[in-house]
Amino acid sequence: MSTSFHSRRVYLETYGCQMNVADSEVVGGILSRGGFELTGRIAEADVILVNTCAIRENAEQRIYGRLGLFSTFKRGRPGTLVGVLGCMAERLRRDLLDEDWVDLVVGPDEYRKLPALIERAFDGEKGIAVRLSRVENYDDITPLRTDGVSAWLSVMRGCDKFCTFCVVPFTRGRERSRSVESIVSEVEALVEGGYREVTLLGQNVNSFRDRTRDFADLMRAVAAVDRDMRVRFTTSHPQDMSERLIEAIATEPNICKYIHLPVQSGADRILALMNRTYTVSRYRSLIERIRQSIPGVALSTDIISGFPSETEAEHRMTIDLLGELRFDGAFTFKYSPRENTRAWEMPDDVPEEEKGRRVQEITELQHAIALEQNRTLVGTVVRILVDGPSRKSPADYTGRTDTNRTVVFPRTAEEPGDEADIRIDRANSATLIGVNTGGTGAVRAFEESAA
Repeated sequence: MSTSFHSRRVYLETYGCQMNVADSEVVGGILSRGGFELTGRIAEADVILVNTCAIRENAEQRIYGRLGLFSTFKRGRPGTLVGVLGCMAERLRRDLLDEDWVDLVVGPDEYRKLPALIERAFDGEKGIAVRLSRVENYDDITPLRTDGVSAWLSVMRGCDKFCTFCVVPFTRGRERSRSVESIVSEVEALVEGGYREVTLLGQNVNSFRDRTRDFADLMRAVAAVDRDMRVRFTTSHPQDMSERLIEAIATEPNICKYIHLPVQSGADRILALMNRTYTVSRYRSLIERIRQSIPGVALSTDIISGFPSETEAEHRMTIDLLGELRFDGAFTFKYSPRENTRAWEMPDDVPEEEKGRRVQEITELQHAIALEQNRTLVGTVVRILVDGPSRKSPADYTGRTDTNRTVVFPRTAEEPGDEADIRIDRANSATLIGVNTGGTGAVRAFEESAA
């Protein structure tokens, strides 16, 4: 006996960047509005959806492995649907549909069609919807969220930068922004729902444009909704980091003093081959202006190691730049060729072993820098927003500082969403460890007990 349409349960798994997390919440909102029920247990699911990432080859291979497990699950439960969403769906549409266990392939701009595609797939019709849009931004969709502390909020979609290594313009299309009013309205709903932090998302949020209003205007409007809500954003492109945005971060008290600003390489020739549209000198000057304008700001970056034709000398330039600028964090990746990009046509001439060695050298340097910087906080008191129990021990809680540092401390009276003042007793390269000094969380507990 077939399951009725309005009681079908969907299991949704998400891979990749924060934008994919936000997209999955949009998918959840669309499916919920369409009469579906989301489940966290695959064994209960009538439909299995995987929201995928295609930014690097190893991400795709990991997802292929997971899809293989789903195909096995489907053979054991005939009638279960398997669908691939997101960037891999856009990039590998035909290859995926050729797999007999894939029933749906839906790209990032076609999620509104999911309920109808699922319904037809149950009748035996494979579904594909991968057309990119110049206008779709899901402005009217209420995302289905389950976490009540921090929320991801997509403010724009797509990218026009066309870095030569990046598939995003081909998998997510061209830039288009939501309206300031719709974003502010969604933030107001988050405040009413008890959220304490929001991160504004875009492939390049600095390009946000709503008629005459830019990203600095949007940040100020969001920050003004509730001064008790922290506001973050990611990701920025150095070319579009304006003085107005730097000033907004510096002067709005609830905009977090943390900026992720990918540099990708410390060599001008490689930056030109990547079509990054800035030089090392310009990037260095930008970092100096940010640090002068925002005392105590934390900065992180991205590095691609082993880009086509990168020499050992150019790798050393990247090492030297990291040593000079001393980021608080860095995400380092081995270059992997992506079809349709301009770099795909360049010889991938840095051996994999050499890419790995360079990544390891960068990673070790960055760990040493982060350790030194975190140790300077030992003995200080930092205010954090409590995220919840530590993954390693339920007796400990974790939270994050304004500057995005992770803090672990023994739980006392705090609840997720509370603020707490933590005295830092020790540190490693990734985490600060301390104890509650009796800050906001303890005050809240005392007030409740007195009432």
